[in-house]
Amino acid sequence: MSLQPALPQPVWVLVFPGFQLLDACGPVQVFATANDEAAEHGQPAPYRLGVVSLAGGPVVSSSGVVLQTQRPPPARGLRGATLLVAGGAGMAQAVADARLVRWLARAAPRVRRCGSVCTGAFLLARAGLLDGRKAVTHWRGVAMLRELHPAVDVHDDAIYLRDGALYTSAGVTAGIDLCLSLVEEDLGRGVALDVAKRLVVPLKRAGGQRQFSAELLAQANEGGVLARLSPWLQPRLHRALDVAAMAQAVALSARTLHRRLREEAGTTPAALLARLRLEAACRLLEDATVPLKQVARRTGFGSPYNLRRAFVRQLGVLPGDYRARFG
Repeated sequence: MSLQPALPQPVWVLVFPGFQLLDACGPVQVFATANDEAAEHGQPAPYRLGVVSLAGGPVVSSSGVVLQTQRPPPARGLRGATLLVAGGAGMAQAVADARLVRWLARAAPRVRRCGSVCTGAFLLARAGLLDGRKAVTHWRGVAMLRELHPAVDVHDDAIYLRDGALYTSAGVTAGIDLCLSLVEEDLGRGVALDVAKRLVVPLKRAGGQRQFSAELLAQANEGGVLARLSPWLQPRLHRALDVAAMAQAVALSARTLHRRLREEAGTTPAALLARLRLEAACRLLEDATVPLKQVARRTGFGSPYNLRRAFVRQLGVLPGDYRARFG
């Protein structure tokens, strides 16, 4: 891996037919805004931007908007660069393109850092870049990424994750969060905050924060089992609960409860309980006055050790790091 380059640093965004427009344009705009900030202060542009595709030329996005691209740079043009892979509806065809996969596998070791937005993680995984690493993708693609690439440590509820020089982010706008973190790495928190302000997006929504909540899922399924079970669970999270007790609370058999939750939200009773406990712990951690032992006890984890294990497994951060970031 090459050392951090002198300015301007190259940033390449890789697209393919059927890519999602915001997956490419959101990251590009973050770095372009950092250039705008530098220009206003009489400083040189910190980034040199380019959107690339395997063949170059116009590439049609999933929305039908056409983006003009250039061919990938030669090997020397990758030194010190940031390479980001967009996601989108065309991912199935992209991962089946052997030439594209080979190019990405060769290019990634040459760049300073490599990352993906949304389902772009599937292309990184197909190139073998995520084996043995933690990664995240859009929540709708988590199960498939796990199934297709069991060697990848897939997290299901983080905005973005870093594992060495590999970065992955969740759906769509999470690419903006990821790139704000990259600007912060390069230029400091003050510049990243200025960029976030200009883009009117929060700098605070960083890696480790939840993609979506169980409460939001319940609201989207008003009248369903999830909407009935979630309010029953909330005041009882500190208790030892099993599937039989949850099924009884909503007057269903355990088997029917499993089936209905799968149909409504793609989850299980145990996974729902774990998610609600994690969300409750996050809320308590945002209050710096609540000790970790009390957070663990009040949310059903029992001990700080169990709380730490759950946070690392689900969010990729320690509870203390979460508190420092969001408290």
